[in-house]
Amino acid sequence: MREKRRPIKEDRIISRQNRGEEPVGLMDFLRQMMPDASRTDLKRWLKYGQAKAGGAVIKAFDYPVLPGMQVDLNLTRPFVTFSHPRVEIVYEDDDIIVINKGYGLLSVGTGKPAGGKPGKPQETAYNILKDYVKNISPLNKIFVVHRLDRHTSGLMMFAKSVEMQEAMQHNWNNMVISRKYVALVEGIVEEDEGEIRSNLSENSAMQVYSDREGGGKQAVTRFKVLRRIKGNTLVEFELDTGRKNQIRVHAADMGHPIVGDHKYGGSTSRLHRLALHAQTLRFAHPRTRRDMNFTSPIPW
Repeated sequence: MREKRRPIKEDRIISRQNRGEEPVGLMDFLRQMMPDASRTDLKRWLKYGQAKAGGAVIKAFDYPVLPGMQVDLNLTRPFVTFSHPRVEIVYEDDDIIVINKGYGLLSVGTGKPAGGKPGKPQETAYNILKDYVKNISPLNKIFVVHRLDRHTSGLMMFAKSVEMQEAMQHNWNNMVISRKYVALVEGIVEEDEGEIRSNLSENSAMQVYSDREGGGKQAVTRFKVLRRIKGNTLVEFELDTGRKNQIRVHAADMGHPIVGDHKYGGSTSRLHRLALHAQTLRFAHPRTRRDMNFTSPIPW
């Protein structure tokens, strides 16, 4: 016998903009929006996070609603908010989500159960966001657009529909205007800027390397020195191609492995992490074609 699905309770959201010339306290503004509501209702909506001002959930009754600011009131339930120690949502709309992924977090699952325990899903950026969007509506889904290595922190994007995922992936080179990474590498890089080209292959030990015999796929990385610091160099890397471990391999090829990158020749780091961060992500919005440009601060 097929299990009956519980009907989805749709959000009933009322929105109004402060069209006056002065700030108004949130409680007073809600009273203007809902003149027939009791004071008890107004206090309950605020207490349980059912009011937004300027796009953020606000619970303070005297929060100033500035001229031009929009207030949203959800009469059905509290607004779903997002909070996670390893993922920050940098931007979200109806089509895409841009996040700042923390160090050590997988982008997507590897197919292996977490901690070797069957049935327990791995904690990944994908699973964290999937749970978030499904809390808003069980019908919501999330789709991978591109990935970051587990030990690389920084900016990455997910789509909210197959349509938006395909719009980005099928026209990636034209849609993505710039992807820049910053890394702390070992030693002093003498050239101020340059370009590294090689064909990358992967061996049976899952080690990527520059294939001097012509195999693999071409990878192009441009670099620029940002600062030279006490035996290390802070370098900006920009990708013309997006191969697995591309920056890590090319940094090692330069003779300057990334600090903390034991896999590709780096020594132990006082940072206790791989010093590689996806700092800039700039792309054309897959629906509107608007220029989207995001920068994340260096986390070390």
